[in-house]
Amino acid sequence: MSDTPGDTTRSPRALSGILIVVLALLTAVAPLATDMYLPAFPAMAGELGTTAAGVQLTLTAFLLGLGIGQLFIGALSDTVGRRRPILIGSLVCLVAGIGCALAPNIGVLVVARFVQGLGGAAGVVLARAIISDSAKGAVAAKLQGALIIISVIAPVAAPLAGGTIIANFGWRPVFWVLAALTLVMVLGTLTHVRETLPESARTGDGLTAMLGGARAVLTNRGYAGYLLTFCFSFAGLFAYISASPFVIQNVMGMSTSAYTIVFSFNALLVLITSSVASALAGRVAYRSMITAGLTAAVLASAVLVVAVFGGVPTVPVLVSFACFQGALGFVLSNTTVLALAEAGCHAGTGSAFLGCLQFVLAAAVSPLVGIMGEDTAVPMGIAVIVSILLAVLAFSVLTSGKPASRDASAEHETAGAS
Repeated sequence: MSDTPGDTTRSPRALSGILIVVLALLTAVAPLATDMYLPAFPAMAGELGTTAAGVQLTLTAFLLGLGIGQLFIGALSDTVGRRRPILIGSLVCLVAGIGCALAPNIGVLVVARFVQGLGGAAGVVLARAIISDSAKGAVAAKLQGALIIISVIAPVAAPLAGGTIIANFGWRPVFWVLAALTLVMVLGTLTHVRETLPESARTGDGLTAMLGGARAVLTNRGYAGYLLTFCFSFAGLFAYISASPFVIQNVMGMSTSAYTIVFSFNALLVLITSSVASALAGRVAYRSMITAGLTAAVLASAVLVVAVFGGVPTVPVLVSFACFQGALGFVLSNTTVLALAEAGCHAGTGSAFLGCLQFVLAAAVSPLVGIMGEDTAVPMGIAVIVSILLAVLAFSVLTSGKPASRDASAEHETAGAS
């Protein structure tokens, strides 16, 4: 395939059904690689002759590579185009995945996981950028919403699938499965991903151009507002994800199977509300959907805080969990669309900062929710409400006055292209 964009590059028609499937796989591989091997931690520690902390370091290394990779690859793609970085990154991820499966000791596994994260970052960051290049308005909102759904569902499904593989075959086959998925990703990129960023829209070569792109998006008030709204909202979601096993099982006394049901139900709610948001794109202003989602999330988090300080009653806590997660379906995809619209020709860089800060905040929140031990829900409640209030603050202060015209112009472009 050529790196030269076709005439339909900036039309929604450039996004064929097969390409959308490839983009979905590009988005899913990194979340799957993050969580799929978690049930094997005890077995890995024994086989590799290391401690639990040593095995945990493999997860830290992967997330670090994923964050750094998104920053570098996203900015690079604005200067050289999307297709080459996504292909090279996928190949690197494939080789590193094989290295993980064959790792003879914990040191090699940590290094291989870091490289796997670096390579896998290409799919995560550039799938968003390709959609931003190729579609506008309601079409972009629907597709970004689909990627959000995948990024939420994949971490939930990964431990379940991984647990089945580990129980029957051990932990190494998990990495062979991930390598096989990455190979499919490479083949899909080779055959169906065309260059979506024409040379005339690129920002130039070299470090100076990359730094210029970063400065352009970070000094854009609208972009910064949507970036922070997205990332703080995700931090609140991750506070729930990190703490919910302990809160539901240790504090509330529910069984492991009951926790699985609750977690799966809440993930389904995000799927439903994200799908509703996608269906409403082009008919309801993005800003209105974000406002509604943030309002519901604040109310749910307020109920949660009262509940965790009042003895953690089962029904109010579970209802607040459900309402909070469901509300974010109206926030995450729409803030992504508007942030990348603000980034304009620097969509790769804009996508990079979205992904990087998302993981940095998630990594910061994870230890905080357990700071008082495994038998209290108070830190989780505080982390959830503080995160969502910061999201509201960023949205209210930094994006006021900008999105109305952006929404209208985006929807007009989409209508004209359809």
